[in-house]
Amino acid sequence: MSCLLSTMVPMGLALLVCGAQAFFLPNTTSLEKLLSKYQQAEPHSRARRAIPWSDRQEILMLHNKLRGQVYPSASNMEYMTWDEELERSAAAWAQECLWEHGPASLLVSIGQNLAVHWGRYRSPGFHVQSWYDEVKDYTYPYPHECNPWCPERCSGAMCTHYTQMVWATTNKVGCAVHTCRRINVWGDIWENAVYLVCNYSPKGNWIGEAPYKHGRPCSECPPIYGGGCRNNLCYQEEPNSQKPEVDEMNEVESPPAPEEKHVWVQPRVVRPSKPKKTPAISFMTQVVRCDTKMKDTCKGSTCNRYQCPAGCRNNKAKIFGSLFYESSSSICRAAVHHGVIDDQGGLVDVTRNGMVPFFVKSQKNGVESLSKYKPSSSFTVSKVKEQSVDCHTTVAQLCPFEKPATHCPRVRCPARCGEEPSYWAPVFGTNIYADTSSICKAAVHAGVFSDENGGYADVMPVDKKKSYVGSLRNGVQSERKNCQRSAIHLPGHIRSFQGQLLSHGEQLSTWNTSEMQIQATVPGTPVRQPAKHDLNVSGGSGASKTLSALWMGMGYNVATLEEAGFDVVQSLSAPQSGNAFRIFAVRQ
Repeated sequence: MSCLLSTMVPMGLALLVCGAQAFFLPNTTSLEKLLSKYQQAEPHSRARRAIPWSDRQEILMLHNKLRGQVYPSASNMEYMTWDEELERSAAAWAQECLWEHGPASLLVSIGQNLAVHWGRYRSPGFHVQSWYDEVKDYTYPYPHECNPWCPERCSGAMCTHYTQMVWATTNKVGCAVHTCRRINVWGDIWENAVYLVCNYSPKGNWIGEAPYKHGRPCSECPPIYGGGCRNNLCYQEEPNSQKPEVDEMNEVESPPAPEEKHVWVQPRVVRPSKPKKTPAISFMTQVVRCDTKMKDTCKGSTCNRYQCPAGCRNNKAKIFGSLFYESSSSICRAAVHHGVIDDQGGLVDVTRNGMVPFFVKSQKNGVESLSKYKPSSSFTVSKVKEQSVDCHTTVAQLCPFEKPATHCPRVRCPARCGEEPSYWAPVFGTNIYADTSSICKAAVHAGVFSDENGGYADVMPVDKKKSYVGSLRNGVQSERKNCQRSAIHLPGHIRSFQGQLLSHGEQLSTWNTSEMQIQATVPGTPVRQPAKHDLNVSGGSGASKTLSALWMGMGYNVATLEEAGFDVVQSLSAPQSGNAFRIFAVRQ
C-alpha cells in the first residue's frame, strides 16, 4: 500500500502545481523532470500532414502513370501505393534542410529521391517528371547483356532518380514537402527554398540488376497479385475496409446526435412531365450484307468501318480488281478476297482511293475477282486491330489524322477513367473532341460505355476544328478550347544572344543563366534545353513538333525571348491547331 501511495502522491502534486503555481514544494527538480513529460509548450491540436492531399495524389498518380508506360515494356512492374511511415520519415528528413540523402540509418532499407527549388511555384509533379526525364540518358540492359551482372549505362549526369522510380519491386512511396529558411545547395545558400523528399520501399537501384523485367505487361507479376493488372501494372484489388473496433479502455467521445426537428411543409404538387428521351447512341460500324457495294454505302472521301456476316465467300456478288477494288464491288467479298476476314465474317475498314485506270482479275482465298479495263473510283480494305489503352492515351499519340483518312484500332479502355484528373486526362469538346483529349475519358463523356466497367470504342480521326465546346455529361466535365485564340504566338529560331552568334554549347549555357528571367515572364512553363545549334521555339496550342528541338507548345513567344536578350528570327509558318476525332459505341 505504501508503494501505491508513493506513486499517487507525485501525481497529485503535479495536479496541484498545474492548478496553483505559487505553491511551494520540496525536491522540485525531480518534479520538474516528471512534469516535462506531460507539459506542452502549445495547446494540443491535430497533427498537420507533411504534404497536402492534392500533392500526395498528384505524386502517386504520376508515379503509376510513368511506371506503366516504360519502354521497353515491363512484365513485372508493380502498382505503387502511398505509405504513411515513409511519409513521416520523409518529413523528418526534409525538416533537417540538408541537401544530401539521409538519414544514413534508413538508407540501408529505403530508396530516396530529392528535389529543391526556390522562386516561383513548382508543383511536386514537376520534380517527379524531371526525375523520370532522366530516361533520355538511360539505356535499358536486355537479358542477353547481363552475364550475370547487368551493365550500368547512363550517358547523362545521373539516371538513378529514374531507375528508382521505375524499379519494379518498389511498390510503396511516401513524400514530404518542407520550406527551408536556409539550405546549402552545392555551396550556394538558398533562402525560403521548397524541399521535396520522396522515400521508397522496398529500395531499388541494386548494382548489377535491371530495374525491371522486359516483356508483355503483367505477364510476370508476383503471385500475391492473383493475376490482377491495371494500366500495365501488377495490381491487387483492395479488400473492403472494415470499421476498426474501438478498445473499451480507449474510447473516443463521439459528438451527440443532432436533435430531430419537425418541419411542417405543404405537400408539393407534382405535375406530369414528358418522358425523357433516351439519348441516341451512334455507331461507327455499319452492318452490311455480302452483296453490299462500296458505292452504295461509302459515298464520301472517308469511309467507315463495316461488319460483314458469315458465308460471303460463296456469295454471287461481283468484285473487280486486286488490292484496289472497283467501287461497284462487294465490300465483304473484297475483304475475303484480300484476306482481311475469312468466311466467318468480321470487321473491315474501307478507304476510298480515287480513280484507277483499270482493274485486273485474280483468285485469292477461294474468291475470284473480275477485270475491268475502264477508269473508275477505287477502294482498299484493311484489317481492324484491337488495342488496349490506358486512361491517358490520346488520338494524337495513337493514330493522328492524315488526309484523306486514318483508321484507328478498336480500343479497349479500363474502368474508372472518368475519375482521372483533367491535367493528366483532359477532354476538350462535345461530340467532336480535340485529338489531345483522353480517348477513354471522352468515351465516358460521350456515353459510349459506363465509367464503372470501361469497354470498347471505335475512334474516327477528323480534320481540326476552330473551337471546341465544353459540357458536363455522364459525370465528366469537358473543357472548351479556342484554337484561334490559343495559337497567337509565332514560332521562331534563336540565332544569337545580344547580337552574338551562339554555338550549341554557348546557347545552352546562355539559356540556363537566362532561365529564371524567362520563367518570371512566363510563369508555370517547364524548361527544356536546346537540342541543336538552332533552338526552335514554338508557341501556342498544337504547335508542330520539330526535329531540331524539344519544344512542343510550351508557351514561350518571341516578345518574351527578346525581352530576355535573345535575338529571334521568326519563321514563316504559324503554328497549326491540333486535329480532332469522333468516338462511337461498339455493337455487341
